Amino acid sequence: PIAASSCDTSEPPALLAGASRILRSHERAAGGRRSLGWDGVRALPYKLETTLFRGVTRHVLAAPERATFDVRYYEVEPGGHTTHEVHEHVHVIVVLRGLGRVRLGGETHELGFADVVYISPRDPHQFLNPYGEPFGFLCIVDRARDRPVTVEE
Repeated sequence: PIAASSCDTSEPPALLAGASRILRSHERAAGGRRSLGWDGVRALPYKLETTLFRGVTRHVLAAPERATFDVRYYEVEPGGHTTHEVHEHVHVIVVLRGLGRVRLGGETHELGFADVVYISPRDPHQFLNPYGEPFGFLCIVDRARDRPVTVEE
C-alpha cells in the first residue's frame, strides 16, 4: 500500500497523464529564501505529522499513470532534516541543489550537486542540511511501496 506520508500521492502531479510535456523550473522567494519550483507544481508539506522532521517541502513532478514509478523533488531548508526512517522499498536520490548530508546505515556522508544515493531495502536513512543554503534532491521511487517506519534514536 502507498503510505500517507512523504510517499503520499494524493496531490495530482503536473505530469500525471496525457501527452508528453516539459515542466519549466524557476527559483522563487519563499520565507526570505530562494527555493526551486516548477510551473504548475505546488510545494507540499513533506509529511502530515510534523514532529520528526524540520523544514522540508515536497514537489510531485511526475507520476505517469502508465508507469510504475514517481519522481519527486524535496528541498531541505538550512538546519532542516527529513525523518530518520526505514522501509522495504528501494529509491534513488539525485542531488540537484546545494550541499547536504545523508545518514545511511550507520554512517554519515557529505553530498553535493549530481551525487547519486541508492537506498536499498531496510537501510535506515535520513537527509540533513547543516549548511546555509537550501539542499534539494530528486527522489525516484516505485509507485507501489510500503509505509516508512521511524527509526528510534
